[in-house]
Amino acid sequence: MSDNAPVPAGEWETIVRNVPLVSVDLVVETDDGVVLGKRENDPAKGEWFVPGGRAHKHESLTDAVDRVAAAELGCNVTVERQLGVYEHFYDTAELDDVGGKHYVPIGFHVRPEEGSELRPDDQHSSIRTVSPPFEFDLHPYVEAYLEDAGVLE
Repeated sequence: MSDNAPVPAGEWETIVRNVPLVSVDLVVETDDGVVLGKRENDPAKGEWFVPGGRAHKHESLTDAVDRVAAAELGCNVTVERQLGVYEHFYDTAELDDVGGKHYVPIGFHVRPEEGSELRPDDQHSSIRTVSPPFEFDLHPYVEAYLEDAGVLE
């Protein structure tokens, strides 16, 4: 069961200013490589990043994985394995004067279900599937995920 009601703006600002955000980040592996999205919003605006999002109250982590995959990529996924717990610190946020954002993401290595057609949401200008060697520098947080998922070999 998930509490999917949006957090009111004033409360969201208080949360971002004072509390680390629990989230799920997805290493989405296809036969052609790993799916990354070009972020349109802070933090990490302009970076090629793995799909992800905060966990909702009363939502299991696997339910959060399913929701994020559907919302950000338009597909269902199968969890291969949980990668671990990470810690991300950002100097920026979508809000002014909140001191950046602090995430505690749980990484998951997933695969899209057979026949899935991936499409970006409004948080991403585009998505692409990449594989090593990469033609651009990976964000350090993305590199850690890909290393732990074993997709950098």
